[in-house]
This record gives sequence, structure tokens and C-alpha cells, in this order.
Amino acid sequence: MADDSINPSPTGNPRFRSTRWSVVVAACAKPGPDADRALATLCDSYWYPLYAYARRQGHDAETAQDLTQGFFARLLEKRDLGAANPARGKFRSYLLGAFIHHTSNERERAAAWKRGGRDTVLSLDLPAAEERYHHEPADNRTPQKLYERRWALTLLDTVLQQLRSEQAAAGRTAQFDALSGPALAPDSRDLPYRALGAQLGMSETAVKVAVHRLRRRYRDLIREAVAETLTDPREVDEEIRFLLAALGE
Repeated sequence: MADDSINPSPTGNPRFRSTRWSVVVAACAKPGPDADRALATLCDSYWYPLYAYARRQGHDAETAQDLTQGFFARLLEKRDLGAANPARGKFRSYLLGAFIHHTSNERERAAAWKRGGRDTVLSLDLPAAEERYHHEPADNRTPQKLYERRWALTLLDTVLQQLRSEQAAAGRTAQFDALSGPALAPDSRDLPYRALGAQLGMSETAVKVAVHRLRRRYRDLIREAVAETLTDPREVDEEIRFLLAALGE
């Protein structure tokens, strides 16, 4: 991510008001189709860091799958994350704490959920998760540190996919594919604007403008995604610094 992708943007953005906390609290209080969709999206976004955490804790693949599936199935079916309370802090930390509690107390229930063939729809590609886990490089960091790193990577990947979807909707898929790699790389500095322009049939100036807009939108989406996991938008900069540190450790 380029340096200018983490510059502050106005915290008054109304989209900051809808947080992951609000999704959980609202869904637990008032179930319905909208809450179901919101929770399913939440599960789809954040299940892999928890699955990998379970594997790093020493659980085999089948047990980690049961625990992860059972955890989110319970969330979707029972609206049960314990005392879901935004006052407890960052959603990232709360979700891990709830999962740790689940793994120590709910193993039999997770296995029963799998055997019972419940009809809750979860888009968790667990076999692919195990393949992904095995392809990750060896790492001596603690399970919690690796969870934080995977959380950051998951957030950035989600943002990148959202940005790509926006660009595709605007008819700029080819431009995004050509510019996103060099423009959004963490160490991107001097880009080959002339060569990129020749590739895209754009002037060098037009490429510079496109890169600037892409970086700015990427930055804003990152801030919005981070803000969704917090109760106080004023903590966005601190959380971004934490996630960048987690990626760099």
C-alpha cells in the first residue's frame, strides 16, 4: 500500500456510522433478512483468520473446520456471540475472544452441527482454506500475532476486491488491472507512467491522474473498512497503524 493510502480523510463520513458492531448488535436484537445478509457478509469476510488461528493452536484440519463452521453457524442461527458489547473494544479483538471461548466450550456442539446437517447457508470454503494454510510460509509468531496479520491481509484483500468491483462497474477493468499492481504496492514510488500510458492508450498526464484517484479511493475504502470494526471513528488512524505494524512484523 503506497504511503498516501493512509493519509487522513474526514471522519465525518456517514458510512462510518454503520459498524461491524452495529451489525452484530442489531442482528441479535432484531433478526430478519437484512440482518441475515449482513451477518453472512461478516462471516464471509472474517472467517479465515479464525480458521488459521485454530490450526496454529494445534487443532487438526477437521477439528478447525468444525470449530470455525460451528462458531459462525451459531452466530447466524442463534445470534449468540455471548454479551456482544461494543464497549468491549475493537471488533477484531472481540471476535477472537469469542472464538477462543467457543473453542474451549463448544467443540461437541460444533461437531454436532456438522453431523446434523443444519440448513444455515455459510459460504466458507474450508477445503480451500486448508490448502491456503499449507501454502503459507513457516512463521514462528504466536497464533494471536498471526491472527492479527491475517486480519489485516483479509481487510486489505476485501478492500481491493471492492475497489475492483467499483472500477469494473465504471468500465475501467483493464485500467484497474494495469494500474493497481504498481500503484497500490506498499513500496510504490516512481511508476513507469509513460509505459503504462502506451499500454492503455492514455497520455502520461492522464495515467498520473488515474493513479492519484485510484490511490485516493483505495485509501478511503481502507479507512471505511477499518472504521466498521471500531466504535469510535477517531481511533481509525491508530488502528491503521496497528494493522500496518502487524503486516510488517
